[in-house]
Amino acid sequence: MSDWEELIPRPRSRFLRVKCPNCGNEQVVFSNAVNKVNCNVCGAELAEPSGGRAIIKGEIVAVFE
Repeated sequence: MSDWEELIPRPRSRFLRVKCPNCGNEQVVFSNAVNKVNCNVCGAELAEPSGGRAIIKGEIVAVFE
């Protein structure tokens, strides 16, 4: 790793693939979501904003960097 790579900070926010607890649908959610995120299939709440990181209500299946 070169010196300039250490000077550039990595973002703390990520995109997450979240599995709906009701229907099992998987959809991508931003980790710092500022709006409530509902499942596209059944309408269940997947993420709730909390001022910083969103409160994820489903199971996190994957993290995209």
